[in-house]
Amino acid sequence: MSKYMINKLMRAIEMSDSAVVAYVGDTEAFVDAWLAGGAGPDSVTDDRALTPEERAAFIARDEAELYRLGAHPYLLWHFIEAVWVHEVPWPDLNERYREAVRPHGYPDYVC
Repeated sequence: MSKYMINKLMRAIEMSDSAVVAYVGDTEAFVDAWLAGGAGPDSVTDDRALTPEERAAFIARDEAELYRLGAHPYLLWHFIEAVWVHEVPWPDLNERYREAVRPHGYPDYVC
């Protein structure tokens, strides 16, 4: 697992409106471009490695799976807000997030 890269990709998306639009528009293309080093503002400082399971969770926009895989809850919440706020009303989004992560308890966040 590459929890650091999960958190780094979430941050790269949620910190830029244009990245959010690109990610929402075509999740697979965005994730693949980021993995190749062509997306996001910090292109040369990491190895951009995700497991196939992590890549699939980003492509599916599956917040429960990202949480289960070790996404930091603070970063995950801001990622979810950025990605879904235009599709889901905030109170519903908040409740959906709680319900999605609740079954997974408190994952191991160590990289």
